Parts: sequence; structure tokens; C-alpha cells
Amino acid sequence: MLEILLFFATVFLAYSNGANDNFKGVATLLGSQTTSYKTAIWWATITTFLGSACSIALAQTLLKNFSGKGLVPDAIADGTDFHLAVALAAGVTVILATVTGFPISTTHGLTGALVGAGLMAIGTQVNFLTLGNSFFLPLLLSPVIAIAVGASIYGLFHYLRSKLNIEKQWCICVNNTYQPIPVPQVEGGMSLSLEEYPNLVLDTSEKCVQRYQGQLLGINTQQIVDFCHFLSAGTVSFARGLNDTPKIVSLILIIQAISIQGGMLAVALGMAAGGLLNARRVAETMSNKISEMNHGQGFSSNLVTGLLVIAASKYGLPVSTTHVSVGTIFGVGIISQKANAKMFYQILLSWLLTLPIAAIFSGIFYWLFHQIS
Repeated sequence: MLEILLFFATVFLAYSNGANDNFKGVATLLGSQTTSYKTAIWWATITTFLGSACSIALAQTLLKNFSGKGLVPDAIADGTDFHLAVALAAGVTVILATVTGFPISTTHGLTGALVGAGLMAIGTQVNFLTLGNSFFLPLLLSPVIAIAVGASIYGLFHYLRSKLNIEKQWCICVNNTYQPIPVPQVEGGMSLSLEEYPNLVLDTSEKCVQRYQGQLLGINTQQIVDFCHFLSAGTVSFARGLNDTPKIVSLILIIQAISIQGGMLAVALGMAAGGLLNARRVAETMSNKISEMNHGQGFSSNLVTGLLVIAASKYGLPVSTTHVSVGTIFGVGIISQKANAKMFYQILLSWLLTLPIAAIFSGIFYWLFHQIS
């Protein structure tokens, strides 16, 4: 019975993860108005699924890190009740953040859930040294590194653009506006007449969008930027699937009837469903509220995020795609002077609350399972 509950709790966690995380890789596509929400979320879903498919072969270390072994004794880490408490607590924490529009870290939620269940199981005998080296240090350093690298890379690209004489281009649109004018009447009183005036706006037909003019190697510069932007967004989503899938799959590997491949498929489908059905609120935060951005800034952010997360997966470091993605967007925004510091601080607060909230939920769930068993 507990194994069946564990399977569905893990799929629920995967759904929550997809709802909160899937759009993060493509947020700059929407934020820079490179494409629509629908195209962006489908591109994220496809590339995330491909990352999930490759994760079992390329991210074996994360399977072990998030099984709980090394943090608590193997006898507890192998228990179905332990894994069930962790999956439920992390899933509830992430879905609560999703419905309120905050992009939090599933990695952080899982870490807090592991700690909460561990403390309830063995108290202070939890291996905090392993916790610090394998979990906390990468999670704390990743946003700092992302801000620094994101700012540096965008600064470099901005310098190269100036040297290559690639200029920004704006479109001027002419439309009509109407203004009510009071007209005196012969018999007394006033009436209103609508007068039409031409209106000159620095804008596109949809909204004001910067574009790049000129050619590079005989190809339109804007087309190159858009292609690289889509490619970088797909890279981030692929990296997220690569990094997050094994963390979640590790929770159901104790179910002998499920193979690694079967667990991967279940988690990948859950993540895809969550992203397609429940990602809009986090999408709005990531795309528009951290920093305004143009095509080049979005590309710079995604490129850095993808490279950092793929490197972390390679070396088994449980960094958060959320921390890295938000960090790079904010870092680029600092250089462009468009960063929203207030929103960034609110997101930081949500990150600080994620771990203790997940730990409390996990401890309660673990205690309840022992009471009813």
C-alpha cells in the first residue's frame, strides 16, 4: 500500500516540479517578446523531456545523493515511509509556491524534506557534514556564481556588439487617437465631439521591441540572435530535465517493481503535464518581474544558465536551476540597469522559507505514517 502511495506522491512531486520549473528555461523568450507563451512552453516541454531521457546515463551521482543515504542510516533511507514523507512534503511545498507565482527550487524543497524526515527519524544524529558539503554549499553558491557570470557574459557580449557595429533598431508606428472636444450649442449648453489625431509612437505593431540590424557573416543579425536564443532556451530546459529528473526518480527506486527507465518515464511525463497545465503564474514572474530584457540579454542569461546547470549535473552538484536562472536574469539586469531589486529580494525570501517549510511538512508526514502503521 505504501509503495503505491509513494509512486503517486513522486508523480505529484514531478507535476509540481514541472509547474514551477518548466518555464524557467524559456522565460526570456517570452520576456523579450521573441515568441508567444504557447510556443515557449511547448519548446520547454520537449527539450525538458529530452533532458529527462538522458539523465539516467549522465547524472548517476544525483540518484545516490537524493536517496537519503549518507544523510541517515541505510535502514531508514531504504524505508518506504521515509521516501513517501520526503516526496509528499517536497511536492506540497513546491505546488504552494507555484500557485502564488514564486519560482522556488525543487532541489531546495527536497533537501528540506530529507532533513525534516531525518530529524524526525533519528534526531540530531543526521549527518550534517554530508548535508553541508553535498547540499547547502552548492545551493548557496549557485545564485552568487550565476549573478557574477551572467553579468560578465552579458557585459562581454555588449562590448562585442559595439565593436562589430551591430546597432539596435526600433520601429516607428503611426496610429490614430481620439480626444473628446466640448462644442458650444446654439440653444445653449455643450456637447462632446470626438476629434481624430495622428499619434506617432516608437513601437512595433504589437509592442515596443528592440531588434538588431545589419548582417554578420552574410546572415541577418536578428535571425542569428533569435536562433541562438531559442537554442540557449532549449539548452537550459534540457539541462533542467537532466539535473532534476534523477533527484525525483531516486525516491521510487526502492520500489522493486519499477525500473530506472520506468521511473524516469513516469517522472518525465509528470513534469511535462505540470508545465503544460500549471506554469502561467511562475512564467509571469520569471518573464516580466525580475528584469526587463531584450533579445541579446535573454540569450546571454540562458546561455550562462545552461552551461552552469549542465556542468553541475556532470559533477553531481545538486544546484538549483531556479537559483541559477533567476541569478543570471538578475545579473544581466544589473548591467542593463533594468533589474527589479524588490522582486529579487522577495524571491530570495521565498528561497529562505522553502527549506524549513519542506522540513516541517516532511517531519509531520513521517510522524503520521508511523502513527498509522
